[in-house]
Amino acid sequence: MTRPILSYTVAPSIPQELQCLQAIAYNLLWVWDHELMELFMRIDLDLWEQTNHNPVQMLGMIKQERLNTLVRDDAFLVQAERACRRLSDYQDAGSSWFHKTHSKSKNECFAYFSAEFGITECLQNYSGGLGILSGDHLKAASDLGLPLVGVGLLYQQGFFRQYLNADGWQQEKYPENNFYGLPLKPALDIEGKPRTISVDFPGRQITAQIWQVQVGRVTLNLLDTNISQNSQEDQDITDQLYGGDREMRMKQEILLGIGGYRALKALGLKPAVYHLNEGHSSFLTLEHCRDLMHEQHITFAEAREQTIASTVFTTHTPVPAGNDYFDPNLMEKYFNRYYNELGLSAIEFHGLGRENPNNAAESFCMTILAFKMSGHSNGVSKLHGKVSREMWKNV
Repeated sequence: MTRPILSYTVAPSIPQELQCLQAIAYNLLWVWDHELMELFMRIDLDLWEQTNHNPVQMLGMIKQERLNTLVRDDAFLVQAERACRRLSDYQDAGSSWFHKTHSKSKNECFAYFSAEFGITECLQNYSGGLGILSGDHLKAASDLGLPLVGVGLLYQQGFFRQYLNADGWQQEKYPENNFYGLPLKPALDIEGKPRTISVDFPGRQITAQIWQVQVGRVTLNLLDTNISQNSQEDQDITDQLYGGDREMRMKQEILLGIGGYRALKALGLKPAVYHLNEGHSSFLTLEHCRDLMHEQHITFAEAREQTIASTVFTTHTPVPAGNDYFDPNLMEKYFNRYYNELGLSAIEFHGLGRENPNNAAESFCMTILAFKMSGHSNGVSKLHGKVSREMWKNV
């Protein structure tokens, strides 16, 4: 009989005096608090660079002898104790701007959805400016003490890396991320099992696991379909940021919008405001309507008014090619049962994503859906706002 191959992870035993290093490593406050970052650089600067500034991986690779040496270093212990106290003081929401300014706002929650979050280089969940803005949004919200939660997807291959082949041609490779060596943790249910959500796809359900990243005071929730409950095809949904064809993009945006909404509900969160950073997550507005209709026994029109009042949209790309359009046949494939739940006809549903609602040949635009389902919309600069108003004046 063939025995299964088992894999093990061997990590050093962190002494009791240095246990606070784990708490600091798993909170990305160190990304913009240089005193916390310097603590890890002092431990082993070469290893800090080798791990791409990843303190979690670093603590799993450091030699036991080095840890034992640090325990005998009084100056380092004082620095570690000060860093731990600094993190603890920061996490006290009572000292934040939001608490001081809006002390009567209890149990408030705002959700921020984005397809990418650029927080630190070791967490490769972004490709460019949209992700950097999203990451900075979370950092600023943390410093202000805003009761914000982030929602996105967790990509198995992160972003690609470029290299030159033997013939001098530029090539790309996609390194595989080991989530257990990154500064994130799986969200767990009351039984200590990974918390998951499901989303309906044609002829099947897909399951996504929720992972959490602590960004100062803010929690970022990321969805991952690369789990055994899914077929290989569905495991691949969260392989690459903006990877694959139009149908893959459709799957990712259904997961981000509808799955992300369900993830917050599974975590017991009910945001007062949903902020869509670009149109990728616009399907969440439809899920919000569906949920309100079931909970309150109201019509789609009534649910839509509530959804509009609680949704904010930021558009980024003022050129047609930078906005997602989906063919009507593809929309029918994935939503023909869904829009029946909303009590909408095909023409009413498709019209939510069209400039001309009655043009059956027009593709479904995620940006138009976001505009039509949001009470507030903004650009990223005055000039961008001017260009965008001209571009979308017919919506």
